[in-house]
Formats: sequence, structure tokens, C-alpha cells
Amino acid sequence: MVVSHSRKLAEGVVELAGQMAPEVRLVAVGGDGGGGLGTDYAAVVEGLADADGGGGVVVLFDLGSARMVADLAVEEFGGAAAVVDAPLVTGAVAAAVAAQGGAALEAVVAAALWAWGSGERAGGGAAGDGADGGADGGAGAGAGAGAGPGGAGGAAGDGVVRAVVPLVNDVGLHARPAGLVARALAGVDARVVVRHGGREVDARSVLELMGLGATGGDSVEVVAVGVDAEEAVRRVTELAARGFDG
Repeated sequence: MVVSHSRKLAEGVVELAGQMAPEVRLVAVGGDGGGGLGTDYAAVVEGLADADGGGGVVVLFDLGSARMVADLAVEEFGGAAAVVDAPLVTGAVAAAVAAQGGAALEAVVAAALWAWGSGERAGGGAAGDGADGGADGGAGAGAGAGAGPGGAGGAAGDGVVRAVVPLVNDVGLHARPAGLVARALAGVDARVVVRHGGREVDARSVLELMGLGATGGDSVEVVAVGVDAEEAVRRVTELAARGFDG
């Protein structure tokens, strides 16, 4: 749920996040209830009930007073909910994609918080803390932090599957295509990274994929290891070949 002083702002963030995670229940709450700027406690309480699908609710906010209202509403709500101090837009996108991938409440919270450091991580070297890290951008834990699939070799027979994938769409790995890649890998039992320009990022992270700066006409390398490694690479390759058309 997004709580903002502006109804239009909240709806815009929800619209953007919904493009990445169409199956996630997203709720926008904004304005003072009379059409002006502000926050409406009753609307936030109602929004929590609307957003709760049984797995809990993550609440993001724009300004401090919105946080105070959200905190009070969560106390009254009584269900599983967390108010998260994360970047509103990138945090909402990361959290929504994590939820789309089936992440639990704690992992969705971690995904939103991770967005604070997305730029540094996306520009760094190794990516991915495990196949179960969720589509959030590194919220999960797993084996081999600091070493992507194939980092120790990648020869045939080592369980690593890789492919060089041309980006035939105009925008490359921009927001929507990156979201589609993350969604395509939901439920796949494999660690998957994407490499471009000397960087390596978690293929389940929308923010990291966008941070690669891979545009139309570029090629990226997709590398996977795990039980479903071949399936993971196949999904990404076919998605790119269709120009990320759904």
C-alpha cells in the first residue's frame, strides 16, 4: 500500500508498480479526504483491509506525517503489516516484484529497503544472494554471496548454463522488460545473473537489471546454475526474442 499526501502521486506509484507485478494487490491512499493534499487516517485503515490478501501488508509513505498516520493505522489494523521507510517509487517497485514472485512479508520489506542502495549494488560486481532471493533485487539469502553462477569456471559439465541474448526491443532492459524478466523467473530453482558491460546482476532484481544500462541493440549474457538452469535461460532468451512483448 502506498500512502501519500497526494492522491495522484499514490495512484501513479501504484500504477507503475502494477506494471511490474500485475497479480499483486496494490492500494493507493492519498489526500485529506476532501480532495486536497494531506492524509486521511480512516482511509489508511480502510486501505489496509483492502490490501490484505492474507500474507500481510507492506506500507510505503511519502513524508513523515504520512508515516505517523500509517503507524497509527497499523496499530489499529491488528493484522500482519509493516510500515517501511524506503524510497517511494523504487521501493514500491522492488516490493511489488518481490511479492509477485511469492516472497513472504519479511522478504518484501527487505526488498523495499534494499532500494536505498540499489545504485551502488547495480554498479558493482557480483550479484544474487541465492535463487530464493525473490524478484526484489537481492533481498534473499543463499549460497555464495559475492560469486555469481559460473564465477569459478563455467565449462561444460559444471552445471552452468549460459547464453548471449540480443536485446531486440528499443529500450532494452528498461523498467517493464526488467519486470518481465523477474516475473519469468518466479518459481524457477536456479541462481540466475545477467552480465553486461563488465557488470553482473541478479536477474530477479528489476532495479539491478535497469542499472545495467543495457539498451536496444545491446547483447547481455544470461548465466544460470541449479536444477532449473536450462529452463531459466530458455525463459529469458525467449522473452527477449519476442521483444519483451508480454
